[in-house]
Amino acid sequence: MTDFLATYQSWILSLHIMAFIAWMAGTFYLPRLYVYHCQVVPGSDESERFKVMERKLLRQIMTPAMIVTFLAGGALASIPGLIDWNAGWWWAKLICVFGLAGFHGACGTWRRGFAEDRNQHPEKFYRIANEVPTILMMIIVIMIIVRP
Repeated sequence: MTDFLATYQSWILSLHIMAFIAWMAGTFYLPRLYVYHCQVVPGSDESERFKVMERKLLRQIMTPAMIVTFLAGGALASIPGLIDWNAGWWWAKLICVFGLAGFHGACGTWRRGFAEDRNQHPEKFYRIANEVPTILMMIIVIMIIVRP
């Protein structure tokens, strides 16, 4: 299996990067939808439209992209010699990836709140939350490219 993975390493890496980009695009956009959703009356036609947009973004784009990111990344990590498991950059990157997955889960929780017309947070909360994936993404990219 490791021979197969090593042979197709560039293809797996390409898939990993594309999936990560799709995941990040959704992760950047979903909290912004929540900001706008806070500005409409619960139960209104606009609110119902946001609910559909949020559900589809999370379930049809973000979650599949996250799964592919993890599967392709796991395949890459299993290639012998590709990662120095003692390097601090690797663990920092991995912690940020799991932080991003946790943020993804929080987005799902917030979406359920909006879906049930029981949002618990003000618009400003989502404006601040919208910056979290940007910071995590920056750390992830620096760790994987610069490897400090």
